[in-house]
Amino acid sequence: MDPEVPASDYGDIEELITSDDSPVGIDARKTHIIIIHELLQIEEWIERLERQVAGKGT
Repeated sequence: MDPEVPASDYGDIEELITSDDSPVGIDARKTHIIIIHELLQIEEWIERLERQVAGKGT
């Protein structure tokens, strides 16, 4: 696994979560919403794959 984020993606993500009003420089709520949304999409993708694998086993 490569932990490096491509520069173009890094800039896009940074732009999405940056907040001048936050002492740490990011909007924590928006950041968590993005993370949770992506995790839910991954969960749905895994469930679809599991259904496909289960269907091929019969």
